[in-house]
Amino acid sequence: MTGTRRRTARGAAVATAVLLGGMIPGAQAASGMQEIDAELAYTCDFPGGEQPVKVGIAASVPESAQPGQTIQPEDMALDVTLPEGAFDGHAGSTAATVAAELRLSVDIAQGDQHAQAEWIGTTAEPTRIPDKGGLTLSTSGSVPYVKPGGGGSLSMEAGGLSGVFTTKTSEGLPTEPGTTDLTCAPDPGQEVTLATLDIGDAGGEPAPEPTVSAAWPDGDEDRGRTLVPEVGTRAEDPAPGDAPPCVGDSKDEWEMVTYVAGYANVTKLNGANKFPVACARIHQYESDSIIGPPETHVFIKASMVLEYGGKPQLPPTTGTFLTFGFMPTTATLEMTQIPPKANSKEDANVNSHLIVDWLDGFKNTTVTTVDVDFVLRLRDVKVNGTPLEVGDNCRTERPFRLSLVGKGVWAIPEPLEGYTLVSGGPLTGSATIPPFAGCGVDEDLDSLFTASLSGSPGFVKQIQGAPCVSFTGAGCTPENQPLDIPKAIR
Repeated sequence: MTGTRRRTARGAAVATAVLLGGMIPGAQAASGMQEIDAELAYTCDFPGGEQPVKVGIAASVPESAQPGQTIQPEDMALDVTLPEGAFDGHAGSTAATVAAELRLSVDIAQGDQHAQAEWIGTTAEPTRIPDKGGLTLSTSGSVPYVKPGGGGSLSMEAGGLSGVFTTKTSEGLPTEPGTTDLTCAPDPGQEVTLATLDIGDAGGEPAPEPTVSAAWPDGDEDRGRTLVPEVGTRAEDPAPGDAPPCVGDSKDEWEMVTYVAGYANVTKLNGANKFPVACARIHQYESDSIIGPPETHVFIKASMVLEYGGKPQLPPTTGTFLTFGFMPTTATLEMTQIPPKANSKEDANVNSHLIVDWLDGFKNTTVTTVDVDFVLRLRDVKVNGTPLEVGDNCRTERPFRLSLVGKGVWAIPEPLEGYTLVSGGPLTGSATIPPFAGCGVDEDLDSLFTASLSGSPGFVKQIQGAPCVSFTGAGCTPENQPLDIPKAIR
């Protein structure tokens, strides 16, 4: 290992690795752990030409393992230090903040066998681009497991690095273009080995065949040769093509369309369900103002309606919870919105209050509340893998309200921090799930799901992307859909 980089993202890496990597069945506690803490030199292909960058790599891996034993790297962090002016000639001077997703290729070698793993890190929040000097972006994220196919030393070596960098203006709007893709290669002549693990011989027992990679043919001449190490996979966030259709009306000057994604905690289960990327249609109404000094107040109302498959709902998702307090149960969750009245400013479910402070450098602060009324329906229920007939009308006995709040602050030239309706960002809040009704075909199952899911408020965090303003084309693809596709963040 090389370098002595500081592990600035370690705490975030722990939470993210547990969330995205998951608890891998069959994993065993290692007798000892070794720390990966390397700083390597890379050369990246920037829009203006090749430039050098520094890449910091951190993780924890066991010192030893047995053939067939799952090895799960932990606490992964990737840092990249970009040179000054890295985005010049692409997003130009309009770029105020940048967020990154980094993908490091790691070669898993054992004997003469090799497999490729991909370590993926993302920034927790956008980072301000400094006026002068370089920029360091810290990421953390998911690492697939490795399962050695036989005895002998197993090594992990750093390979190529790619990155997608998303830039926004100081107002939180996408730049044009909104992303920069980089491909980077490690400079030759440096040590790229990150870790070496001692893999035992499992007491002389033959190594188990990996469940993904093919083993060597079962011939006498091949016996004793090391099997290809198995590398696990991770659940990917939705790619742009996986986001549902979200086409705006270019003839409506008051309409915007946007994507949202996030998590909803179920308090009783001490866990969270992830909801996939969803489309939301926002209709703004004419604002009201109170002009200062010393402050100007702007009040904005809007109606936000979800849209999926022609219905006002979130895309269905699969949730896991416990019935009887211990029995694992899975179900498809359908969250259908009861939309506000059309063309009714009084019934608007989005309220934004902007304050411009004349005496404090025209500092802008805004608080936005979004209230969405839902009915939750359960279907395709399985208890411990066995289908459970719940009927077609298993749902909450009454609608419930999800109340979200987003706050934003900015003062030019300082970039926006937080949320505004026209730039997107994080919205947080809670919802209390009512009792269930209509569950069961041959028996009444209402109390079962009420006991498992209903009750005290659960925390919700949604990330809204920057909207597409269809009338002007700002923030839109050529197909009049939002350019910004957010990722769910816990």
